[in-house]
Amino acid sequence: MASGTTDWNPLLRDQFDQPYWDELQRFVHGERQQHEVFPPHEQVFAALHLTAHANTKVLILGQDPYHGPGQAHGLCFSVQPGVALPPSLQNIYKELQDDLGYEPPAHGSLTHWAEQGVLLLNAVLTVRARDAASHRNQGWETFTDRIIAVVNDKPETVVFLLWGSYARKKKSLITNPHHAIIESPHPSPLSAHRGFFGSRPFSRANEALVAAGREPIDWRVPPLASTS
Repeated sequence: MASGTTDWNPLLRDQFDQPYWDELQRFVHGERQQHEVFPPHEQVFAALHLTAHANTKVLILGQDPYHGPGQAHGLCFSVQPGVALPPSLQNIYKELQDDLGYEPPAHGSLTHWAEQGVLLLNAVLTVRARDAASHRNQGWETFTDRIIAVVNDKPETVVFLLWGSYARKKKSLITNPHHAIIESPHPSPLSAHRGFFGSRPFSRANEALVAAGREPIDWRVPPLASTS
């Protein structure tokens, strides 16, 4: 993580001195030398650069980055502009429309959410191209568990959206009673019909924020600005 560019750095600096961190960085470096790895090096920590710790209101936890070419850019569930929407993101947009009435956008970039304080965190921050889960159990989970713990330490209410069994296992890290936890099945096509659809996570998150005296999130995903 680039020094001095984010308020996460002093909160996470102790991790950089741990043996696992050096081993993890050597692993990822070796993977990049031998394989294509996503996201690009400069986007691995995009979630932390776009959403400051001080501004974090909502945390959405994913598992691994997308492993298709051009998809992953450091924000869970989000894809680069111009990339076809993955099925899970299509279902997120469907629930967003059912919940708040917002028309699904034509792109999959969730940067607008991140800039408002929605930390779009994957538990594992890199992946080998076309090889899902290939970078699990190499140390990233230790680092991202620490991120969750640091968010848990915030005195302001944070809403944790835990979608799917993997994310829900992290509930034990959320110990402060002033936080809100909204759980449901994962938005993937395999499980969305088992309770993600109809769970109203977006309106419920805003209700929890407003009840705590915090500004709600504008969950609309605006059209991309024209570059013409």
